[in-house]
This record gives sequence, structure tokens and C-alpha cells, in this order.
Amino acid sequence: MSILKGRDLRLGIVALALFAAGAASTRALDATTRVIPLLSTGKTVMDEPIVYPTGAPAKITAAIVEMQPGAETGWHTHGVPLTGLILDGELTVDYGAKGTRTYKKGQSVAEAISIPHNGRNTGTGVMKLFVVYIGAEGVATSIADKHP
Repeated sequence: MSILKGRDLRLGIVALALFAAGAASTRALDATTRVIPLLSTGKTVMDEPIVYPTGAPAKITAAIVEMQPGAETGWHTHGVPLTGLILDGELTVDYGAKGTRTYKKGQSVAEAISIPHNGRNTGTGVMKLFVVYIGAEGVATSIADKHP
């Protein structure tokens, strides 16, 4: 059995330090990528179960919706599940008898699907919403509806 002494001990410590530095730099590299969860749910904001459309090839549509202050979407429903992230501004959504909800910059939502709603920019600047529709080929993402 060999015992490290003097120079051998110093070399062992240097080797260990280099190994640790290499591991640390790998960890630092991994730290350059982060996943920040925004939303994880099986239900919409109105407590509807999220169910994917069937009978057609899947189709994902991503968009940025921009609305001027005071602008409205008009009453509508959705033919597919969708999620949104407010990039800037403020959006107040009227869900009729189910009340209103206001979403601000940085907030995510799994929007109502079959419950009619109307979104309105209630902020002072342009509202920007990043939205992802999880749909199917030939299925409308938004459907005009009457006030409930």
C-alpha cells in the first residue's frame, strides 16, 4: 500500500483540484440553460378539462396578438385548447356569468375553450399576448360567439 508524501501529495491535490474545476465548469455550462415553467395544467382557467381535437392531423399554431388600449377581441370560443403568455400590458377577459379575470405581463393562462369570452386591453399601452393553439388540421382556433 502506498502512502502519498510530499510531492506526490501535492500532485494528488492538484489533480483533484483540476478534476473539481473541470466538474465545476461543466456545471456552469449546464447553468446557462434554464427551463422556467409557466403553466402546467389539465384544465382551463374556467375549470374545463383540456381535450385535444381528434379526427384530423395535429396542428400547432403560435401567434403574437397585439391589441391597442381599449381594443376588444369580441365574444368568441375556441375550437381547440390554447395557452397564452402576456408579453406586455394587461388583458381583462370577461367570461360572462363566470366573471372577469385580468392578466398582466408575465402571467400565463390556459384559456377557456367552450365558454364564451371577450378580451379587452385594459392597460395604457399595447398589449402583446403570445398564444399557442394545440389543434388539428381544419379545426378553427377561434369561433365568433354571441354575448352570453
